Amino acid sequence: MAFIEMKIHSDALGHGVSVNVIIPQYAETIIGMSGKAEPKYKTLWLLHGLSDDHTAWARRTSIERYAADRGIAVVMPFGGRSWYTDAAYGAKYFTFITEELPRVCREMFRGMSDKREDNMIAGLSMGGYGAVKAALTYPERYMGCTALSGAFDIAYMASVLVPEEARYIFGEFSSSDELYGTHHDVFHLAKQAVLEKRELPRMYMWCGHDDFIHDSSEKMHAVFEELGVEHVYEKSEGDHSWGYWDEYIKHGLDYMMR
Repeated sequence: MAFIEMKIHSDALGHGVSVNVIIPQYAETIIGMSGKAEPKYKTLWLLHGLSDDHTAWARRTSIERYAADRGIAVVMPFGGRSWYTDAAYGAKYFTFITEELPRVCREMFRGMSDKREDNMIAGLSMGGYGAVKAALTYPERYMGCTALSGAFDIAYMASVLVPEEARYIFGEFSSSDELYGTHHDVFHLAKQAVLEKRELPRMYMWCGHDDFIHDSSEKMHAVFEELGVEHVYEKSEGDHSWGYWDEYIKHGLDYMMR
């Protein structure tokens, strides 16, 4: 596998941004790692959490080895504390993640397929919310979505952010509950997608019993159950930490690529 650290300019953000990319590369002399390279390969768009950056997945998990075993590319962009949202008073991170970044990467790496069946999106915590938001907004773009310890209840999350940060991202509101029923609300997006009879990606979720946002995953699962959305929701011992995310990203990959 090739590991590439990129600095690109983003029109959606209005400034330069860092992105790490893992690209399939077959080498006969490599020791201790399998690998394969196809002319066109699947891509995983992998999002970090609130306190992390674009380096976190590569530093704290074995994602490069998991990608090598499966012959896929992995794109890990910097998302700041944006909630992968087009902010009310700031940068357009949702546009960057879902539109601009895929276009730029496919121009640079010609092996990246733009077909739905060759693209997956995943993330943890804030990134789990961002991944599900992208998958429900543009289900025609992704064959699968994985969310680990997903911070799905955006109204609750906005209520625990400092007010200035919440307003910068989501705009003015008298109560964070006003976010329910908007394009920020993934529960609402799921209902809209089902109402419009859109074909949804394969959805995989995991959360640990001791995770402080466990209730958020329970709520997302309940909404999917109510709507009849096919998905897998795994629960186990565990909290909001990398040891579990390293393990369960493999489960998500296997489910999405089954």
